[in-house]
Amino acid sequence: MELKQAIGQAFKELRVSRGLPQEAAGASQSYISDVERGLKSPTIEKFNELATNIGVHPLIILAKGYILAGAPETTEELLALLKNELLDLKDN
Repeated sequence: MELKQAIGQAFKELRVSRGLPQEAAGASQSYISDVERGLKSPTIEKFNELATNIGVHPLIILAKGYILAGAPETTEELLALLKNELLDLKDN
C-alpha cells in the first residue's frame, strides 16, 4: 500500500474505532472521505486539527500509516527505530 493511502486508512481506522462519523473530524464528509482514501493530503496544521478532533495525537496516525504501508513491518520495529533516532538527536 502506498504511504498516502496508508495514512488515510490509519486515520479512518482510528476514527471508526472511536465510533465517530466522518463529520466529527471537523471537516466536510467529502473532504474526510478524500483524505481517508488517500486522494487528499492535509497540511500539517489541518492534519493536527483532524487528529485532535478524533482524539489522537497526529504521530499515532503517522505511525499506524507507516506500519500499514509495511515500513517498518511491526510496531516494535517502529518503536526501536524512533528510539534510536531520537537518542542520536539528543547526543548531537
